[in-house]
Amino acid sequence: RHMHLTDEAVAVLYGADAKLEVKKMLSQPGQFATANEKIKVVGPKGEIMCSVLGPTRKANQVELSFTDARVLGLKNVPVRESGAVENTPGCKLVGPKGEVEIAQGVIAAKRHIHLHPKTAEEFGLKDKQVVSAKVGIGTGRETIFGDVVVRVSPKYAPAMHVDTDESNAAGLAGTVDGEIIV
Repeated sequence: RHMHLTDEAVAVLYGADAKLEVKKMLSQPGQFATANEKIKVVGPKGEIMCSVLGPTRKANQVELSFTDARVLGLKNVPVRESGAVENTPGCKLVGPKGEVEIAQGVIAAKRHIHLHPKTAEEFGLKDKQVVSAKVGIGTGRETIFGDVVVRVSPKYAPAMHVDTDESNAAGLAGTVDGEIIV
């Protein structure tokens, strides 16, 4: 679970002059986990703490597993690609300096594979192509994930992302190798 915030939300949640501070760089170039305090996500039935990823974005977005959504009491959380927040549930975000009510922006992230254009070309894959991916090979919990969206950009490094529920169901831990099935 994590969230992406706008500059405006950062100012309200952390204070007027606050900036997102890098804790560690992530697998995708330019993306980072923040050193800033976690933010409380509040729904109709519960609350959870959530990490913030940077840099800031044009829209607030909270990416949860379905288990997280149930804890919060959020219904009809759609599976979406990052950034596709139209007609999604909202929630309250509570930070150390203030609160932000977002009308929309809660999604369960669609499983996806990031690829640089050269790598995509080598694999014969195109942006927005839907593939399957076999993971857990040799672990006794081999799993094939279907409906995996290929996302191609010169800003990307090769990586597949699934949510915590999917990872736990497949018995995956940390970084694992896989195979793309076209």
